[in-house]
Amino acid sequence: MTIRPIDIARRLKISTTALRHYEEWGIVPPVERAANGYRVYTDVHVGYFECIRAMNAGFGMQVTGKVMKKLIAGEVDDALWLMSESQASLYRDKQIADRTIRALETEEPLPPQPYRKKRGFTIGEVSEQTLIPTSAIRHWEKAGLLTIERDKENGYRTFTPANVRQILIIRTLKAAVWSLDIIKRIIKEIDDNNVENAIKTARESLHFLNQMNRNQLQGAASLHKLLAVIQEAGGQRR
Repeated sequence: MTIRPIDIARRLKISTTALRHYEEWGIVPPVERAANGYRVYTDVHVGYFECIRAMNAGFGMQVTGKVMKKLIAGEVDDALWLMSESQASLYRDKQIADRTIRALETEEPLPPQPYRKKRGFTIGEVSEQTLIPTSAIRHWEKAGLLTIERDKENGYRTFTPANVRQILIIRTLKAAVWSLDIIKRIIKEIDDNNVENAIKTARESLHFLNQMNRNQLQGAASLHKLLAVIQEAGGQRR
């Protein structure tokens, strides 16, 4: 069955221009043309368009586009693993958000280390305990979000509990797409021992991640539906 572009656009509440963009980006199967030059969309195309819209909310267009291209190439398992990787990344964001809230509420940014003799933490220790890469921590320091003292003897960075809390809140707010200005303001409030707004913002960030998790579930359900449509269309062609 062929379907008009305008009907698909109305159904998905988008413009026909968006449909053409998806086609130009190569994230829907090739579209045939009728004798009059009009595009001929099928149920499979509709399934792709619906899946793109559903997945974009939870996975973003970059991941969604990669997944669609894998499906078009017949690489279904690779497409599913791309989604799993994105879901695992979201779960890490959630873990970090939980640690951020706990660190702000308890003023205990890292687990107790009873046999520790030295003062402060190394960048490796902070990275291991917060799940945040050392490269990100160094980048934030260069960007002026962090001020880290150096050991006078060896020149290595020495992170205080306050630094760790700053790192956690930066990572959590960035995952929830807060602006740089807001992040800087929250960091200053933490420096001034005003953590109430930081806790509130961190909880809002966790709520954002929870919604993203639900959006990813809806996207995965739409992909499952698309796979059934593709399989059915393939059976009809045989």
